[in-house]
Amino acid sequence: RSQPSSLTGICPASANKHTSTECMLDPAQRPDHTRPEDEAEKIFHLVLELTNPEQREAALLELSKRRETFIDLAPILWHSFGTISALLQEIVAIYPLLSPPSLTAQASNRVCNALALLQCVASHPETRTLFLNAHIPLFLYPFLNTISKTRPFEYLRLTSLGVIGALVKVDDPDVINFLLSTEIIPLCLRIMETGSELSKTVATFIVQKILLDETGLAYICATAERFYAVSTVLGNLVGSLVDQPSARLLKHIVRCYLRLSDNPRAREALRQCLPDVLRDATFSACLKDDVTTKRWLTQLLFNITESTQHVQ
Repeated sequence: RSQPSSLTGICPASANKHTSTECMLDPAQRPDHTRPEDEAEKIFHLVLELTNPEQREAALLELSKRRETFIDLAPILWHSFGTISALLQEIVAIYPLLSPPSLTAQASNRVCNALALLQCVASHPETRTLFLNAHIPLFLYPFLNTISKTRPFEYLRLTSLGVIGALVKVDDPDVINFLLSTEIIPLCLRIMETGSELSKTVATFIVQKILLDETGLAYICATAERFYAVSTVLGNLVGSLVDQPSARLLKHIVRCYLRLSDNPRAREALRQCLPDVLRDATFSACLKDDVTTKRWLTQLLFNITESTQHVQ
């Protein structure tokens, strides 16, 4: 991998030439008594410790705590020697614990700290494309493919979804094209059916962001099988919310349906398969303070009603 000279050979001794510009703490989040130079020195030392198996677990924990406050942690992680390999070693080491399911809380916490650092890399504009081109998201798919409902596995799935969510949060066609070349949609659909409420919400958000992309919408609406796979899961989700409402999850579901209604063939199908509870006042109380979702729902119902009138 080509390495910019400014970030090659990361070590504590080289920290000084980065602290004034690239490796500054976010001033709004830096404690008054912490000098940027001191924090940068600590970051470089911790990154160096990631390549030492005996020091790695503690370094993962400390770096995951600092990832929100140290602005350019991602480029340091990516360009420093051996760091990404060390993070991938942490991920691969968990594979034997997936089946039969034997993941402990400690092992889950450790690998999730590694995933948090990968999420940092996936979020940063300088490293996002490099992250994609290396196909690193594929290393997370075995985690998304698990079905155990124990807390360590749920935490593992949720953190893995967070990495994919960080990728799709920025509207980048390259991200969507990459994801469409993988099995991310069926993986998300299964989590939408079987996961915890939070996992369902993040998985639905990922599907929503894929749909909001023109290529993603065309892909899902290209065949009846793909459309009904998505719409069936959305319908089941809506049904589950009747007894256990979640405004946050419902918001993403409605946005998915609204986006599907932008496609003429999908719009016709939604006339038949849109759940009745979205057409009546079932969720009025749940949405009473959510102006945006109410507007989306009104627009969705208008779209499919207008479609009906055109047919008549």
